[in-house]
Amino acid sequence: MADIQRRPLLRHLRGTPTTYVRHLRRGEPVHEGVGISFWFHPLSAVISEVPVDDRELPMLFHARTRDYQDISVQATVTYRIAEPALAARRLDFAINPDTGAWRSAPLDQLATTLTETAQQHALTLAAQMTLREAVTSGPAAFRETIGTGLVGDSRLSDIGVTIVGVRVVAVRPEAEVERALQTPAREQVQQEADRATYERRAAAVERERAIAENEMQNQIELALREEQLVARRGQNERRRAEEAAAAAWIEAQAQAERDRLRAATQAENRQVMGAAEAEAEAARLAVYRDADPAVLLALAAQALAARLPQIGQLNLTPDMVTGALARLSAPREER
Repeated sequence: MADIQRRPLLRHLRGTPTTYVRHLRRGEPVHEGVGISFWFHPLSAVISEVPVDDRELPMLFHARTRDYQDISVQATVTYRIAEPALAARRLDFAINPDTGAWRSAPLDQLATTLTETAQQHALTLAAQMTLREAVTSGPAAFRETIGTGLVGDSRLSDIGVTIVGVRVVAVRPEAEVERALQTPAREQVQQEADRATYERRAAAVERERAIAENEMQNQIELALREEQLVARRGQNERRRAEEAAAAAWIEAQAQAERDRLRAATQAENRQVMGAAEAEAEAARLAVYRDADPAVLLALAAQALAARLPQIGQLNLTPDMVTGALARLSAPREER
């Protein structure tokens, strides 16, 4: 909207870079252009303001397919008034000289024209397609058809409107039909999910089986190693026992040999000692054989006295002394 300043009997208009302003006085153009400013008399001035920037027009309309199904087409048309002077002559873009506001709604009129034109081309295309075709390949087809139809429409070119672009956001059937169409895909996705779940479970079971087999193999390996260890320990114990028995046998043989040698030595010693004692006894007997009986008696008495208990006191009577002396003095034959 133009910026208008009020002065007594005069007005000053200041435009914007995106609006085309046309000032007529008595049917003749006085000022026209984009981004201009000028003074004018409100009683004699007719001013039109036409936007020349790109504008977005969203639209939503319903259509029926070849198989009698209702669909809704949601699209957005970008347009621009490329010839504002022509549009100002065909549409009412006049503004109030005091406020700068449009006296009517020209953009609404232009939007209606664009919407109806686009809807006409969309209805024609939808009548040639089935519901499934419209849902699957509809956006691209509708975009191309609507764009081509708007660009080639003579009414739009007559008012100086240029189509910048067309976007089709969605082509959707009714809610119930859409759910019905989604069911096969949903079931397929569910089947894929179930299959993935089963495969994941199968993989988990396979991994658990592999882990169990690995654990069992480890236990078998441990059992075999334990068996080998027990066998090795048995062999070691048997070898140790055999070596201990062999050592004991050797020790016993050595002890027996020592005992035999000791016994032989002792027997030899006894024999030698016996022989020596026999010789000594024989020598002694030989000495006794040639000795005097009185001497032998004295020796016997001495030996007997050595073996008798200790005698504290000995009483000798005259009779005993006389008899002993008599026997000592007697000849050897009488004795």
